[in-house]
Amino acid sequence: MSLFVTLGRSAALALLLATTPLLAAVEPNDAQRQVAAEVAESLRYGHYADISLDDDWSRRAYSRFLDILDGQRAYLLDRDVAAFNDLETGMDEALLDGDLTRPFALYQRYHERAEARFEWLLDRLDEGVDFAFDSEQRLELEREDAPWAGREATLDELWMKRLKNAALTLAISDQDAEQVEANLRQRYEGQLSRLRQTNEEDVFGLLMAAVTGSIDPHSEYLSPRQGESFDIQMRLSLEGIGALLQADGEYVKVSSLVPGGPAERAGALQPADRIVGVGQEGEEIVNVVGMRLDDVVDMIRGPKGSVVRLDVVPAQAVDMTRSKVIEITRDTVDLEDQAAQGEVVEIARDDGTHRLGVIKIPTFYVDFDAWQAGEEDYRSTTRDVAKEVERLQDEGVEGIVLDLRNNGGGALQEANSLIGLFIDRGPTVQVRDARGRISLYGDTESGTLYDGPLAVLVNRLSASASEIFAGAIQDYGRGLVVGTDTFGKGTVQTLNELSHGEIKLTRAKFYRISGESTQHRGVEPDIRFPSLIDPELIGESSLDNALEWDTVREVQYRTYGEPRQYLETLRSRHRERAEQHPNFHYLEQQSELASRLREQHTSVSLNREQRQREVEAQEAEQLALENERRRALGLEPLEEWVDARDEEESDEEPVDRAQILEAAQILLDYTQLDGTWHYAKGT
Repeated sequence: MSLFVTLGRSAALALLLATTPLLAAVEPNDAQRQVAAEVAESLRYGHYADISLDDDWSRRAYSRFLDILDGQRAYLLDRDVAAFNDLETGMDEALLDGDLTRPFALYQRYHERAEARFEWLLDRLDEGVDFAFDSEQRLELEREDAPWAGREATLDELWMKRLKNAALTLAISDQDAEQVEANLRQRYEGQLSRLRQTNEEDVFGLLMAAVTGSIDPHSEYLSPRQGESFDIQMRLSLEGIGALLQADGEYVKVSSLVPGGPAERAGALQPADRIVGVGQEGEEIVNVVGMRLDDVVDMIRGPKGSVVRLDVVPAQAVDMTRSKVIEITRDTVDLEDQAAQGEVVEIARDDGTHRLGVIKIPTFYVDFDAWQAGEEDYRSTTRDVAKEVERLQDEGVEGIVLDLRNNGGGALQEANSLIGLFIDRGPTVQVRDARGRISLYGDTESGTLYDGPLAVLVNRLSASASEIFAGAIQDYGRGLVVGTDTFGKGTVQTLNELSHGEIKLTRAKFYRISGESTQHRGVEPDIRFPSLIDPELIGESSLDNALEWDTVREVQYRTYGEPRQYLETLRSRHRERAEQHPNFHYLEQQSELASRLREQHTSVSLNREQRQREVEAQEAEQLALENERRRALGLEPLEEWVDARDEEESDEEPVDRAQILEAAQILLDYTQLDGTWHYAKGT
């Protein structure tokens, strides 16, 4: 089957493109030269790590700058890179002296190559390219480690494959030749237009991203525009969909969802999903592949009550052809949406029905304004959880599960005070600064609110303050931690003003009272659940140049129990239930399948029939697992894998709920194994 593209650009548009000048040479201004030196000083004397801006650092920064400009080795030639090899050992001097001429010149070379490439692609479309889709060619997907091309013809061959793949992806999604041509033209003209709008502030931002990102992923330079956006997010008044996004090659990936936000409430968007198109209500969807992250964010934002349409490729999709359009109504996220909420779950066993409490804690929050104003009834995580604990105790629960899944952290003081509800005085977390000084935080109030059986449920998106809480409960032996490895964000950032813009700088590191860092490794659960979130895609260990895990000296503390002595028995009972439970059996198998498919999916066929066979075979495996689960639960099987996410709401016991109930089962096992609960006394 062939798809022949013959439609040309309109005369007006052709004239516009023909008369649009090449980018005038971008030059750093005096303000940027000054800021470069300020950033250098901040990194040398303010960063947590011991930073030396020397030749070794120069090589890392230069390599990262090349990766930011051309990470897929698709624009620059070997001779282009060789012409700037002086930057391998010269990035440090450029930064310290504020002499940015050579880094800007490197960007200029990239810009010229990229502009010429998009014009080349549009010319191919104008000429009418015959996409037969019957060759045996394959397109390599990941080219980060590929060598720089020696000849222009090599890149022409690569881009012709990319063009064929883009057309095939659209054709398989039931678009006709005219639609395919229009979509491709829109994509490349949009990328060319945005490229031509680049200014010196954009170039400086890319350079600073390379400079700070070569040290750790959470330190970054914020331009005045980015600083304003950051402030809006910190005030939680951003009107949008409530999703945190990050760049992933040419795509924009969902890194996490804001608890209580529109996207989470809608349930249509998940972490690791890729957004390939954005449209406003009643308007055409604009392809955003290759678009800058901040431009995509601006398109998704909008006034409260308006609708944004997103073309999304689900995280579990095995091919970019499997995108789906979803609609989300924009809204603001207020404190009430993130408040802790409790419920009672019932577990039926041979000896009767048992009641256990579950408290969902979406984030660690505090109403700072009310607190600083001295209001007695200000809202906070600790206060809201305390009310829920007291209510659940009044209802006679036998134990409490604290659900910290997807809790990305928040106020450190709240993590500290929340731990105090469950222990009788003691340290909670250590914070080490850049000079090696350690500050110890802890609970100073005597007594506990609750000294009964406790479990903490976590997942890969439990981060920062969540990890501090889970780690302390685990170290004290105060309860069980169940779920998956947590995110692993164990660093602290501060925001400092510069003469132009701001710098977010990693200044300290968290350590558990046992002396272990939560950085990079996160908190390992006592009992592990399978997960569909790939740690290679989401989490601290997936980020470039993340600071490593290490230890400091353990502090003195007393334990409140010995749950570890029961772990083998608890794990054995959990495995027995998991093997028999359709949802856990599905999670285990789906996780293994997804990992295997990702390892295999390093290239795609440009033969339409072969491509469809590969995708259908992979989706058939996924569908078989999903339907095995659904039949075991007494649900109707699905006809297509792409329907799986739509059907989740009708699932009588979705995977998310199954994890809560299993955590309650584990806690109930624990209470029956250890009948003595005198945690308030300690040992």
